[in-house]
Amino acid sequence: MQIRPKLLIASISVVTLTALVIWLAFDVLRPTPPRTVTMAADPEGSLSGELAGRYRDLLARDGIELKVVPTAGAIESLARLQEPNSGVSIAIIPSGITNQQGSPQLVSLGTLFYEPLWVFSRGVVLQRHERLRGLRISIGQEGSGSRALSLEFLARVGILDKSAALLSLTPSESAQKLMDGDLDVAVLLDAWESPDVHRLLTRKDVNLESITRADAFVALYPFLNKLVLPAGVADMAENRPPADVLLLATKASLVVRKDLHPAIQYLLLEAATQIHSGPGMFHAAGQFPAPERIDLPLSTHAWQFYKTGGPFLQRHLPFWLAVLANQLVVLLIPLLGVLYPLFRFAPAIFSWVERQRVYRLYTELKRLEDELVCAGPERTSEEFVQRLDQLEDRANRLSVPAPFKPLLYDLKLHIEMVRQELQRSISH
Repeated sequence: MQIRPKLLIASISVVTLTALVIWLAFDVLRPTPPRTVTMAADPEGSLSGELAGRYRDLLARDGIELKVVPTAGAIESLARLQEPNSGVSIAIIPSGITNQQGSPQLVSLGTLFYEPLWVFSRGVVLQRHERLRGLRISIGQEGSGSRALSLEFLARVGILDKSAALLSLTPSESAQKLMDGDLDVAVLLDAWESPDVHRLLTRKDVNLESITRADAFVALYPFLNKLVLPAGVADMAENRPPADVLLLATKASLVVRKDLHPAIQYLLLEAATQIHSGPGMFHAAGQFPAPERIDLPLSTHAWQFYKTGGPFLQRHLPFWLAVLANQLVVLLIPLLGVLYPLFRFAPAIFSWVERQRVYRLYTELKRLEDELVCAGPERTSEEFVQRLDQLEDRANRLSVPAPFKPLLYDLKLHIEMVRQELQRSISH
């Protein structure tokens, strides 16, 4: 085979290898984020729905469309996150409704705010949990975090029996029916900023119940936090609530699928910082978002964000310009990975190829010389002369770079030596 076909094959191999490595790099490193992502949120009018709208507006500044899918609550949002074909990759989930074993495909980007479990009553004073028996109690609609946690806690204190009427109502429906006298108790899992919570806190005919044995609940359920709502904080003029109220609260986390593109995770973390870093009723400024691992592991990208901030390129360049620069970096990695070794060892490979061209003729010459020594009378000298002439002709036509010409001259010299040996054998 001539050198040109070999070079062609080598070139094709290098190009193919480079293309394969580039494809693998883009597939594994995923330098291009999607332009559309989907977030599950509580129904429109809820605090979760309002927060989803704020995330949508902030991501839109960087050209990312955030679609918001309304759900019945955190349980349904979690189910959509767990389903790989649902398209949902983001949700705000309260602590206590899942864990790493139950949701191995999910990670947290950090906690965002407290979500107290508000227990409002009308016409009754719930000093002991036994008073809940026989009452009309709204614990949230099917698929809500409020319902899931209420059922867990009511079962713990022995209230899950036929004597209590547990109703599935939305927070707005619960608040309205409680104010109208159609409910005895409404349990809401929502943040301080919730409009439904504020409506009930300012009503004189509605009581906010203080949680008895709160320390026991926190000991049994480590994902819970004990909070105190100060007297008069909802309405100083009317002193609502009239006394300090002890509350149990979860922490809401920004939960995403593990396969959500890193660039989108960083955008969400930047948006969370803008939305949740201010002071609140139960937290100081800068407390949230926080790198807390409660139910789910923290995303590796979130760890990096909380330690050093976002990626260098995203901090100093517009988002899509940073993405383009990242694509170029990803493209250079496989190119350097292929081309550096190629250029590093190219001289040695080239030298080996050129020497092999001469050595192949040397091999034929050695074979001819051995045959000459072992030749019997039946082998004619003309046959050896003809083969030697052909070998010399190929050597004369062989073109090699200047550094390898001495090797070719040595070959020609050895051909001449074999020719002389052949002539001596003929003359004898």
